[in-house]
Amino acid sequence: MYKPQFQAFALATLLATTGAHAADGSQLAAAQGIAYPAVIAHRGASFDAPESTTAAYLLARELGADYLEMDLQRTRDGALVVVHDDVLGRTSDVAERFPERKNSPVSAFTLAELKSLDAGSWFNKAYPERARNAFVGQRILTLDEVIDIAEGDPQRHPGLYIETKEPAQFPGIEKDLKQRLEARGWLDKPGKVVLQTFDRNSLQLLHEAMPKVPKILLLWVAKGSIEPASGQTFVESGERDKSAFYARQHPKDRAEFERWLDYAKQGGAIGTGPSAVRSNLGEQSYSDLIQPWMNQATHDRGLLVHVYTLDDAVDFNKAMAAGVDGIFTNRAGELMRFYGRTVQGSEATLLGKLGY
Repeated sequence: MYKPQFQAFALATLLATTGAHAADGSQLAAAQGIAYPAVIAHRGASFDAPESTTAAYLLARELGADYLEMDLQRTRDGALVVVHDDVLGRTSDVAERFPERKNSPVSAFTLAELKSLDAGSWFNKAYPERARNAFVGQRILTLDEVIDIAEGDPQRHPGLYIETKEPAQFPGIEKDLKQRLEARGWLDKPGKVVLQTFDRNSLQLLHEAMPKVPKILLLWVAKGSIEPASGQTFVESGERDKSAFYARQHPKDRAEFERWLDYAKQGGAIGTGPSAVRSNLGEQSYSDLIQPWMNQATHDRGLLVHVYTLDDAVDFNKAMAAGVDGIFTNRAGELMRFYGRTVQGSEATLLGKLGY
């Protein structure tokens, strides 16, 4: 566990634990104005509130997260909305509201139609131990509404960590994003906006549109991405446990991993977002792409490492010891406490103060 005085860029304690990796990462982060080590609230505080909703983002802000992380898609009528899945069945009542369109992509709906969906009740059913009546009726948010949340507390002003989701479905979304960020004054805030994508073409388009804004290439082991040594997809494997399958996947060789680091550098990225294996596997546990040699190779190219998506202290510790520079987490409060940073109350208390 790290010392309570641990702050962004105050590195004495971490250096003693993780050595040269931390020094590399701290310097790279400082050059970009990026928090170090970064607390990136994955879809908001999505362990304790419905992902990508007002409740989740408000809670992440009040917990003190450095960044509000989000997935960006575009509606049929051109609005930028914050939704992770390509289809809406998992996190809304679309099957009841629009049964004939329940399998349609986000892009098939207008903003008004998306705003009519209940994006909170599913959470209460999925996680009854964390259910709250006030989650019922949470709405899908626009990018501007998340920006409003980030700007809404003068004492806490988290940054925005924005992914272009399925960008091939949304030609021109990179320019649309630039327009909204520029209109809201966020392109003049060094280090407060980080752009991320799995898509190399979208990375290039983001760099062309916003060359001075930090960008991250997300990394994934799969056919068509970092080629796996197994040569298999999950479906081809015939296995049932997806997380166990992913845990065994690794790049076919060192050169294949380093090839993707070079893609990141060539595309204008200042870092990578690799996946990680969770100690207990389960949902959001993937391939281990944060081995120390991988992080060192990344740092050697002048790139930061922001790993996704870890929630428990044992995994925070492993990741930091391996040399990462920031962590995507559904439990921003737990990561804040792990770093010894001040949190103004428990998640339950803060949700209550927020009206939930």
